[in-house]
Amino acid sequence: MEPPSEANSLSSPSQLTRRGFIALAASAASCTAAPPLSSQPVARRVPEPASLRSDSPSAAPESFGPAPRNPDLPLNSNFSRSAGVTFTRVPVNGKYIALTFDDGPHPSNTPRLLNILRERNVKATFYVIGRSVNLYPQILRQTVEDGHEIGNHTQTHPLLSKLSDSAVLNELRRCRESVAQASGATMRTMRPPYGGLLLRQREMVHAEFGYPTILWSVDPLDWKRPGARVVSSRLINGASDGGILLAHDIHAPTIDAVPATIDTLLRQGFKFVTVSQLLAMKTEASAAHVTPAPANS
Repeated sequence: MEPPSEANSLSSPSQLTRRGFIALAASAASCTAAPPLSSQPVARRVPEPASLRSDSPSAAPESFGPAPRNPDLPLNSNFSRSAGVTFTRVPVNGKYIALTFDDGPHPSNTPRLLNILRERNVKATFYVIGRSVNLYPQILRQTVEDGHEIGNHTQTHPLLSKLSDSAVLNELRRCRESVAQASGATMRTMRPPYGGLLLRQREMVHAEFGYPTILWSVDPLDWKRPGARVVSSRLINGASDGGILLAHDIHAPTIDAVPATIDTLLRQGFKFVTVSQLLAMKTEASAAHVTPAPANS
């Protein structure tokens, strides 16, 4: 997931694919005010069962029986600034996982998602775009009131690795101001659009704001609209202890995929936490001499 010039990637093929896509996105980007441009990082693909590969965007996966509920988890979310600069996953003791949503708030999809999460007692982390927060402040307020975590996803969703240092900081500062004005929420982490942020820039952002850069361990490529069943299958198959699941609440089929995804993972014994709670576990685990995260993870 690292930019080619300054950090490690998962593999050379993934790096080349992602580099080509980012080049294309940078040359052809045409962000609109609403809905915002969807985040399109190309990450490691998680294979899904062959029976699900021909799914259509309108087909939602089935979830049988009453919805299970995530247990009440009065966990600490005050992670140490020394926890790290970049994370794709977090080493923890136990089946804890973070569900994250990028590019909102969206006027219809995000409220529907909030209802799904509320029914299951799941707290997620929303990486929001400042300009969309300005358009739908009431939806952000409801997200915060429901107990979800808000993360910084910039003001206008640019490819940060192509910007000057001052422009990068300005994007994050403006998003912080939009979120504070709309809801009073304080953001603790950030996620760069397209996953594009140089290692040097990550260190700068961490020093300036205290934000670790949060990437992901599973990307279902929901922006390609493969269908709700495929999105759900990829998230479920890729889930692992300390994982960070990426999704986008600006796509209706992704919202369709969420109930079955959560229900299946809960029945597998996973517990959903926010990114900050996951990072706090990592800090505590490290103090207990658990193997730390790999460098530049």
